[in-house]
Amino acid sequence: MKRLPKPGFVFVCGKENPHNIDATWHEREDGAIITEIVFTLAQEGLASHTHDGALAALLGEAMGAVVWRAGFNVALVNLTIDYHQPLPLEKPVSVEAHLADREGRAICTRGEIRLADGTAAVTGRGIYLEEPPSAHSAVRCSGSLRTR
Repeated sequence: MKRLPKPGFVFVCGKENPHNIDATWHEREDGAIITEIVFTLAQEGLASHTHDGALAALLGEAMGAVVWRAGFNVALVNLTIDYHQPLPLEKPVSVEAHLADREGRAICTRGEIRLADGTAAVTGRGIYLEEPPSAHSAVRCSGSLRTR
């Protein structure tokens, strides 16, 4: 497993950003991006649980990292996050993202945040295009039609 460097001011993992979530990414031999993290009061939402925006940012960053590490120059065109249950603060969670599919210029990812017992608390899907979006056209991944 390879530890990835922490880039500048990136919101989720930037070493120079004092407000980052402090994720440290690792790349497995199969190309998956993983980390373990403990959310703190700095990421609190309602009722002493992790803020949904912090969870979306973390999962989105993991899925973006897996695409960039695979060597694709992409732009995100769709991010879908499904919240299955709240995540408590101050408890370790694991994050994993991987490439899921490729159809033409569309590269699709899947990711999840799991509780310590292995329960998937948050899952996500991302669609990225190899060229920045410009004209109105449709992209498809795993049966999901998205327009850009």
